[in-house]
Amino acid sequence: MRDPGLPSLEQLRVFTAVIDHGGFAHAARALHRTQSVISYTVANLEDQLNIALFDRSKRKPTLTEAGKALLSDARAVLMRVDSMRARAKALGSGMEAEVSLVVDVMFPTCHLVRILDAFQEHFPTVAMRLHTEALGAVTQMVLERRANVGLSGYTVNTPDALEREAAGHATLLPVCSPLHPLARLDGGIPNAVAREHLQLVLTDRSKLTEGQDFGVLGLRDWRLGDLGAKHALLRGGIGWGSMPESVVRDDLENGRLVELKIQDGGTFHYPLFVIRRKDEEPGPATRWLIQQFIELDHTLPHPIF
Repeated sequence: MRDPGLPSLEQLRVFTAVIDHGGFAHAARALHRTQSVISYTVANLEDQLNIALFDRSKRKPTLTEAGKALLSDARAVLMRVDSMRARAKALGSGMEAEVSLVVDVMFPTCHLVRILDAFQEHFPTVAMRLHTEALGAVTQMVLERRANVGLSGYTVNTPDALEREAAGHATLLPVCSPLHPLARLDGGIPNAVAREHLQLVLTDRSKLTEGQDFGVLGLRDWRLGDLGAKHALLRGGIGWGSMPESVVRDDLENGRLVELKIQDGGTFHYPLFVIRRKDEEPGPATRWLIQQFIELDHTLPHPIF
């Protein structure tokens, strides 16, 4: 038995058209060909593959088991080719092949999902590379050209090589488990009392914010590099610390965490900025993405995923 040959794209398109349009005659009308040409093309494809795709013993040709199996392969090949052509057209018009985005972990995930969902609708040929970092690590990635654009929280100094624009804020709340000693205190909590308890603090790997503390009151603290780990420890009753309101809203509503009223460590609006390198001109997709972050309405409801 000889090995299968190499089918042409035209043969695969005709094969799928017969199925999609419900028969040889309907496919012929849809493709503006004669029925004999459609039948001949399918017969040649079967000869190339050395296998019967249709059972012609009945009044209406139906797919064989082999035809059913190979139909999905044919669709996959045509989809990849169509995608390649669309991307080539986009690249020819100046569209980026991909955009690399780094986002501060404090940015509400629900807003990020909304923006990226719209991004894929507007730019289906552009690949997205998404990173999440904390504090100065966001700036570091953009500065080192490992990301085209960043959504960064406040850092003391913005390098001269970067341009930044205000993009709203994330609301941070000091929280702890209802079983934690601080949760049992009535009224406002003096700073001196909060300092006596272990504080969980988010840290990063960037030298830009090395040695800098943001909102640290506790005389004892644990430095964590992951927001999810911090969240889990807080719910487990280990220490207290500030978390994005969008992350802990469900915990607060269901009593798994409680908000603390600390004298100098209460609710805080964590400013956010879109940053990019000044010496790189953003492409159409990157410009669109930047604009979405700048114009984002932070008052929109935050769904719980």
